[in-house]
Amino acid sequence: MSNENNIKELPDEFVLSRPLGMARAPKDFDWLKKNIPCQAACPAGTDIPGYLDAIAHRDYEGAYLINLRDNVFPAVLGRVCTRPCEPVCRHGWEGLGEPVAICFSKRSAADFLERNGPVVLDPLFPPSGKRVAVVGAGVAGLAAARELALWGHNCVVYEKHAEPGGMMVQGIPPFRLPREVIAREIEQIAELGVDIRCNTEIGREMCLSDLLEQHDAVIMAAGTHKPYVPDLPGTNFEGVRHGLGFLQEVNQHGQGRAGKRVVVIGGGFTAVDCARTAHRLGADSVQVYYRRSEAEMYITGHEIAEMRAEGIDFETMTAPAAILGTENSVTGVRFSRTMLGEPDESGRRRPVPIPESEFEVEADMVLLGTGQEQDLSWIDGMLASALLDEDRFKTGSSQKTAVEKLFVAGDFALGAISLIDAIGHAKTCAREVDTFLMGKERLTEVAQIEDARSTGRTRAMDQIPRQPMPTKPPTERGLKDEVETGLSEETSVTEAQRCYLCHYKYEIDNDLCIYCDRCLKVKPVEKCIVKVSALKYDDAGRITGYEESTSSRDYNMLFIDQNECIRCGACADVCPVECIPLQKVSLKTIKTGD
Repeated sequence: MSNENNIKELPDEFVLSRPLGMARAPKDFDWLKKNIPCQAACPAGTDIPGYLDAIAHRDYEGAYLINLRDNVFPAVLGRVCTRPCEPVCRHGWEGLGEPVAICFSKRSAADFLERNGPVVLDPLFPPSGKRVAVVGAGVAGLAAARELALWGHNCVVYEKHAEPGGMMVQGIPPFRLPREVIAREIEQIAELGVDIRCNTEIGREMCLSDLLEQHDAVIMAAGTHKPYVPDLPGTNFEGVRHGLGFLQEVNQHGQGRAGKRVVVIGGGFTAVDCARTAHRLGADSVQVYYRRSEAEMYITGHEIAEMRAEGIDFETMTAPAAILGTENSVTGVRFSRTMLGEPDESGRRRPVPIPESEFEVEADMVLLGTGQEQDLSWIDGMLASALLDEDRFKTGSSQKTAVEKLFVAGDFALGAISLIDAIGHAKTCAREVDTFLMGKERLTEVAQIEDARSTGRTRAMDQIPRQPMPTKPPTERGLKDEVETGLSEETSVTEAQRCYLCHYKYEIDNDLCIYCDRCLKVKPVEKCIVKVSALKYDDAGRITGYEESTSSRDYNMLFIDQNECIRCGACADVCPVECIPLQKVSLKTIKTGD
């Protein structure tokens, strides 16, 4: 049996550096990044075509395990992920239709999983004897602890609230994210031996310096629970509340009070969740005002559509100028129309008030969906001087801090971000901690190249429209009733079949090709196979493009353009000399010793 480590490097004209096995050349990672854009866009690096392929073959357990390994919370993210993968999906490129419903498919992997009990991954390393403390049992803290537990470290997570979950339970309403879904996936982390201690507030029951003395490393993942209140006249009126506190109260107690005329200020998830919650609490009218355009919002268009379906008014390009009131009670809000100016530090165009455009809106309750920030008051005085510059972390690595043994993850490091961004940041933080604890990098990324037989794709699958998510009728939506009811099993399979399966690669071996042109005659896309006279390379040997032949006879190479290939295999089926092999190429994290 040959040793794959002895396999020679391929010539430059091949898109990968090796024919089989594990490859780590720049061109290998470049191929993965360019050809699997959804995975490259996912902060957690989820193997998206891998789990869509599994669903297409009704392997829901395989699909769930891929997600569990990569993003920790499959059923949660299948409901509330911000979906950075979908805008870059090849199926959504111009002329190709709508992106694959990647997020909804993730939920399907969990919905049709046959196991009733927790799904627990196998540890990668034996116990290390190292102890790690994590401050905060939100998505970042739990994700970091899960990773470290898999790598053999003893982890304890301290949470000041009565239950773990962070913004998953405190900020996101049950009608978007059922609590039993969160509880199950947190249980899977606890089953790995992660000790989650609730009702334990660091800075009160014990201080951060104590944790540093008692553990080999500490991760601060305390989230962003300090409401940001804009500098507006009237924010002290009775009836004005920050949206986060409003949601925490309703989510904790299952009930709350809303005014009859509710105005919500903001354009993020907090604002929209506040509006939909107030509507369910019996408000006669709910209006949302946002200072930028809809294109500048961080929230998905799907959430906006559901909010509007529930009869909630939404107006953009309006900024609050003052909150109005009499005898300390709110009566309304004065707004100004805005126009978009130059980009600000976030990269979005800055809203600029339009002179003489003010108008007033009546309200007896105003909810501020204006963001939140880190509460840094619990950090010990001596540590604070080393860690903080006024009220911000000192510059440096996004996971390491100026204090040895102390790391930072998720919202607490970067400010309020999405769940998937927090998970990605926490996974990187966990890698930093593991390297610090063990004195070396124990994990590395490779391109895993495997021979394959067939993708199962057909040209007809390209024409399948995106399958819509079924929802409860607006008149039947309660405070705890999940609005989205989930794709059916058949619809899930149909949707997954839309994926181009970009992790598969057909490539022509021009040394074997006899140039019979049979593949050119059956190609389903005009430019999927191209006659070329030369390939273009950069300094690292990565293929950056090609020179198309100007004559039907004057060419010395056939090239499969991966951007155009739909992975149907028609070319390979007609090739008489079998010079178009099929391979699966996956981004894998492996032990460095492997």
